[in-house]
Amino acid sequence: MLACTRLCSSTIFSAFRTTPVAAFGHLQRGFSSQTDGEERIASVLKEKFPLASKLKVTDISGGCGAMYEIHIESSEFKGKRTVQQHQLVNQALKEEIQSMHGLRIFTNIPK
Repeated sequence: MLACTRLCSSTIFSAFRTTPVAAFGHLQRGFSSQTDGEERIASVLKEKFPLASKLKVTDISGGCGAMYEIHIESSEFKGKRTVQQHQLVNQALKEEIQSMHGLRIFTNIPK
């Protein structure tokens, strides 16, 4: 995983020479492969939500693993309010969340 140092709340610099690209108010890596953190979180969510029809995990901290964005669509959310859906995701990632700075969660129910 890429090491990073947080200099201020909105600027993240990588220890490697990967140039972050600003987009939509946050930094994105200049490459398309998943980080170890993205793969680990996706694996946990696939195990906890086996009926998920869509899942996307993105490290939005520039690659250092401090903040993630999760989009998950599962029939397991049916009949639950948004806050309850998010609580299920938070509970599934209880261990991983301890080392994060922030987490954005977007849940949907398949149509």
